[in-house]
Amino acid sequence: MKLSDIKELLSANVLCCEERLGEEVSSACGADLMSDVLAFVKDQSILLTGLNNPQVVRTAEMMDMKCVVFVRGKAPDPGVVTLAEQRGLTVMATACRMYEACGRLYSAGLL
Repeated sequence: MKLSDIKELLSANVLCCEERLGEEVSSACGADLMSDVLAFVKDQSILLTGLNNPQVVRTAEMMDMKCVVFVRGKAPDPGVVTLAEQRGLTVMATACRMYEACGRLYSAGLL
């Protein structure tokens, strides 16, 4: 699935790195605890989270993720978006709750 498909499925706004929407991804992870992401995530390409701080970008980068989607209508601070842009990490925001966002992506074939 392409990042552009995820944008459409979640009715998300792209906050940075829109030029990367053609990239393919095959799995996702939903979490607000970055320690859980570090401990349990393997080969996920997308992080869905409501946590709004620079650690989200740093964690996603460490785990070689391609995209962070902020859920629940959260708008990340400009510093978070700037850091993601510097790292080449696509950032989106959606009004969907975490449960709904994960469900939509899973139903569309993302694991």
